[in-house]
Amino acid sequence: MLIGPLLPFRARFSFLTGINYFYIWWLRVTCGVKTQVTGLENLPKDRPYVALSNHQSEWETLYFQLVFRPQSVVLKRELLKIPFFGWALALLKPIALDRSQRREALKQLLRQGKERLSEGIPVVIFPQGTRVAVGKEGRFNKGGTMLAVSQGVPVVPVVHNAGICWPGKSFVKHPGTVQLVIGEPIETQGRSVDEVQQEVMAWMMAQMKAIGAA
Repeated sequence: MLIGPLLPFRARFSFLTGINYFYIWWLRVTCGVKTQVTGLENLPKDRPYVALSNHQSEWETLYFQLVFRPQSVVLKRELLKIPFFGWALALLKPIALDRSQRREALKQLLRQGKERLSEGIPVVIFPQGTRVAVGKEGRFNKGGTMLAVSQGVPVVPVVHNAGICWPGKSFVKHPGTVQLVIGEPIETQGRSVDEVQQEVMAWMMAQMKAIGAA
């Protein structure tokens, strides 16, 4: 907390999230929760993007910081008030929204998302907005797709089934292997929001069913 603010953003991100490697290792050793990742090669290396993922567990909060490096994650503003965890999170350039003000939240997402992408920082969004249990679909908002289309950057669709091993809002973990699938970038230039959203959702729904997440 003392050193982090003094570092450039990318170095700060690596420094503050490095402990997540320990958390994931400890989760495997003590609870038998392993991870299988498919599609890492699909992450663009030379341009920013918007990653859209389903949301099931606290697991993705930890593991995604090890996959999308660096990143600016969209989250609810209240999380930044949590002692130590929230304070550290605030140093990682999150886009912290007040979801009770939906119209203003969307404007903030588009404004701050544009800033992050212009800095070359990928933006990670959970379009369901909250954790949704395994077997349920939930509602996927279009805000992330709108951001990607407005800036002409690709959408990287992501799905996982972490809720099987670590159900949302539960302390209990179950042994098993979390499957994380990263899709190929979906281009947005010259396309409408609805067109891109339809392609993203079709891929995500098919993959979620394939790994038992839906």
